[in-house]
Amino acid sequence: MRNKMPKSAVKKVAMFTAVVSLTSALSACVGSNAVTDKVMQFNLEVVDNRYARGGVNILLLPVYALTLAVDVVVFNSLEFWTGKNPLNGSPHIFDSEVKTQYQINDGLDPSLRKAPLKPLTNKTSDEKSVYSVQVNPVNENTIDYDIVYTNGEKAVLRGEKVGEDVTFSLNGEVVTTASMNQLSEYMSEQQPQS
Repeated sequence: MRNKMPKSAVKKVAMFTAVVSLTSALSACVGSNAVTDKVMQFNLEVVDNRYARGGVNILLLPVYALTLAVDVVVFNSLEFWTGKNPLNGSPHIFDSEVKTQYQINDGLDPSLRKAPLKPLTNKTSDEKSVYSVQVNPVNENTIDYDIVYTNGEKAVLRGEKVGEDVTFSLNGEVVTTASMNQLSEYMSEQQPQS
């Protein structure tokens, strides 16, 4: 005698599977892929030769497939629904402020503009780290660095060269001044020694 599952239970399981699949498909395809990025960083740090890195990359293909699946199913979904990736603190790309063709947020309830769940993190709301930096040359003596922090705040760091000195200001407030020689020495110290 076969033990059959009642039709109502089959329908509930099918509905649950469909909802989970749809939720994952709508939210998880795009994200920061933090686990895969860790493997890529490992790949880059194994050897300094581009062809050897390519070979390591081929050897790691099964690992990349696994990490990408974990990112898509788990971490990108968490990133979408909480607004931040729990591994690297990156805000979800869908929360980026860019020039858009259609503006609908003004007509929506504020609760529909942000991720519905709280991020899974131990950081306090005061803590922030840099999420991205975009370099924007203003003229031959001035460069703006548009900074976006992981908590969504933005800032502009400006470097202005006058003579042999560069003055850095953050959001219009002078932070420091350095000579071109000091900056050159600093940059040479940051270069990896071979």
